[in-house]
Parts: sequence; C-alpha cells; structure tokens
Amino acid sequence: MSGVSLTAATRQNLLSLQDTASLSSTTQNRLSTGKKVSSALDNPVNFFTAQSLSNRSSDLGTLLDSISNGVQTIQAANQGLTSIQKLVDSAKSTANQALATQITTRGTAKNQYSVSASSTTINLEVNGTAATATIPASGTIDAAITALNTAVNTKGAGNAFSKDSTGTKIVLNGSADIEFSAAADQTNLGFTSGVANSGPQYGAVSTVGQSSDLTVTGVKERAALAKQYNSLLTQIDQLAKDASFNGTNLLSSSAATNKLHIAFNEKDTSNLDVQGVDATSGGLLLTQITGNSGASSNGQGNFLIDDDVKTTLTSLTNASSTLRSQASTFGSNLSVVQNRQDFTKNLQNVLDTGASKLTDADLNEEAANSQALSTRQSLGISALSLANTAQQGILQLLR
Repeated sequence: MSGVSLTAATRQNLLSLQDTASLSSTTQNRLSTGKKVSSALDNPVNFFTAQSLSNRSSDLGTLLDSISNGVQTIQAANQGLTSIQKLVDSAKSTANQALATQITTRGTAKNQYSVSASSTTINLEVNGTAATATIPASGTIDAAITALNTAVNTKGAGNAFSKDSTGTKIVLNGSADIEFSAAADQTNLGFTSGVANSGPQYGAVSTVGQSSDLTVTGVKERAALAKQYNSLLTQIDQLAKDASFNGTNLLSSSAATNKLHIAFNEKDTSNLDVQGVDATSGGLLLTQITGNSGASSNGQGNFLIDDDVKTTLTSLTNASSTLRSQASTFGSNLSVVQNRQDFTKNLQNVLDTGASKLTDADLNEEAANSQALSTRQSLGISALSLANTAQQGILQLLR
C-alpha cells in the first residue's frame, strides 16, 4: 500500500482548518437555536438544572390558573355581598316607610246611640287583637264611651271614642285599625252594619266587614309595603344563588359546608381555605312577613303592628352588620390570594430567567465568534496554500 505524504506544515494547517470548521458548526448551531446547552451532552449539570427549574416554573403556571379562578370566585362572592347589602338597605327603607305610614280609623255613627236596659258587651279588634268593652245597664253615651276607651286604650289605641257636637252619636277617631267582631257590635253603638267577610279584616275573631260609617287608612298601604318587603327577600335569595363562579358559590344556603381550597405550591403544603357563608335571607335571619289578611291574630302580615315593624328593622340592622363582617373576611382572603398570585408570577419569572442563564447562548458573542471563525478559516486556507508552494515548485521542474 502506498499513501500520500504531506509535509508537517500542511498537516498542521489541515488540523487547524478542521478545528475551525468544528467551532464554526458549534457557533452556527447556537445562533440558530439560541441555546448554548441544547442537550445533556453539551453540559449535563446545566442542562438538568435548567430542566428542573423549567419544570417547576411550568407547575407554578398551572397553579396560577387555579389561583386566578380562586380570585374570581372570591370577587364574585364579594360582589354578591355588596349587591345583597343594597337589597337589605332597600328592605330597611321599606320597613321604615311602613312604620311612618299612620294607621287610622275615623268616622261618626250614622245613628244616635241608644241606651240599653241591660248590660251590653262590645267585642272589638284593635290592630287584629281582641278587646272587650262592657257597657253597664242603662249606661249613657258617656258611660259607653268610657267603657270603649278603656278597652282600646290597653291595646295602644288611646282614647279613640268620643261623641259628636250633638252629644247623641259616637265618634271614632283612633290611631289604629279598630274593627268590630260582629254586626251587633256595630249596630249597638249606632254604626251601620258592615257586610259579612268584606273590607279590612285582620283578626281571627271578626266575622263582619268594616262599617260604611268608618274609614280605615294606612292598612292597605302597609299591606303593599309588606308585599314589597317579601319580594326583596326573594331577590336576596336569588342573588345569593347566582353569585357563583365556575360552579363554586360561597353565598348559597349550602355555603356553610362549601369552601374554596386554593393551593399555593406544587405539594399543597402552602394553601388557603376560604369558608363560604349563608347570605340568603334565611342565613341573615330575615323571615318573610306571613299572616296576611285574616290569617294572623295580630295582622303582622301587613306590618299592622308598629312593634313588629321595629323588630323587622332590628333584624335588618343585624343583617347589615353580618354582611359587613362577611365582606371584610372575603376582602382579607382576596388580599392574601392576590398577593400570592403576584408572588407566584414573580417566582415563575425568576425560575425561567435562571433556566435561561444556564442554557441560553449570548447571541452577540456567538455572532462575533462566527465572524472571527470565518476570518480564521480564510486565513487557514491561505496558510495551507503557502505550505504547498514548495511542492508546486517541484512540479514546475518536472514539466
């Protein structure tokens, strides 16, 4: 066998060109990929460290989605509380309006009072509460008025009965809904008998409507306000039911057993549980005004009793305090979650930056290297040509 014999200078230049080509290939690869460590073969320590950092960054990115959902769920609950507070304020305004609406019964008997030879019992209802007046035998109109006033005064209606200017007819002027339990109770005092089961009737005893001689004001108005109040409670229940996000509701009637769990790290060793609250009317201890006309002995269904309205106002005030407390708790939880959300975003950026510094190439440096290697390659080729000059001279002699 025979081989090609090269001079030492030629061989040295060929090796130099091969090294330059290898470095140029490496530089071109870094420029095209942007990575100085693209596989474990390049730098095992940097490659696997960067991979670990990138994996954790990816895990945190998944957690950020969950944290973001948590933020929106709490915000939905907080917005629900704000809107429910407005409804409670409206209900309070309705109750105050009912309290300010005066209930009165006014009128003068059509007929003169007739003295009875025997004792007469008059059964009345004051704001739906039964009252009894006993007029003594042969009692004058003054005696009748005294007995009637004694009966209604104990029910909070004051001295509602008096007599007209002629002194022969009974006058009723009371700050309450005063009704008679039976037709005879009206006619015995000179009032026209009311029609059975008609007109204002809120007690459990009355079987006759109000006399046409009497006018009741404020009852229907309070009844309408009671209906409006009940409607607002229904709206509170509906709003609490709708204050959900992604299937999670922190304000519903089952919120006491429903909580939002938010994980802040990959192993869930750092987390927050946001406990739900019952912001429905029942959870706020607000009850519908029941016992409408004829169904309640005190007429509560129509805000007939001032004390009942005041009790309702107290419940509404307590409900407002509860809502403010709940909103404060949700606000505190929201602040924590948003802070952790910002922290996780920044930590993810730190991890990605750290991974990049371990594997990314400096493109400015690699571009400069590429230019230098190109020049070096040109010089190497020129040097190889010079190394072969002596052999070219021998070739000229052989010609």
